[in-house]
Amino acid sequence: MADTPATTYVVSVFEMPNWRTVLTTKDKQKSFDMAKEIGDKVRIEEITPKVK
Repeated sequence: MADTPATTYVVSVFEMPNWRTVLTTKDKQKSFDMAKEIGDKVRIEEITPKVK
């Protein structure tokens, strides 16, 4: 298996007192567009599974 694992992007917004997930996608551009639309207090996490 020479395939590389797909990266998942998680867009979260901070709502007192916790972070809330807004979007989970494999499309990087879609995640950045959503974060820009939301504005402040947003983070994007990249999750890439390890290859075994």
